Amino acid sequence: MAWIALIVSGLFETVWAAALSASRGLSKPVPSIVFGVALVISMAGLGYALRTLPVGTGYAVWVGVGAIGTAVYGMVAMGDPVSAGRITCLVLIVAGVAGLKILH
Repeated sequence: MAWIALIVSGLFETVWAAALSASRGLSKPVPSIVFGVALVISMAGLGYALRTLPVGTGYAVWVGVGAIGTAVYGMVAMGDPVSAGRITCLVLIVAGVAGLKILH
């Protein structure tokens, strides 16, 4: 259950990062509210997962899921550049997150 909570909270990290960008410095109310709610959910899920997972593994996986999700969202929805180098780096992050899970 801790791993599911960790992955879901990492996905909420993607939500709060995208909402923070859309809020234009917390100046737009709706994206600012989405940011706040997603941030709380993300941190609560991380906290729950860290009850049973080692902090280094849990935090690294949480950051990895959020970073991958945010980067993919940026490329798909926001027009961020897509290149072989960027995709390779994302694959390496996925490999690192998978490795942490496997070696846990």
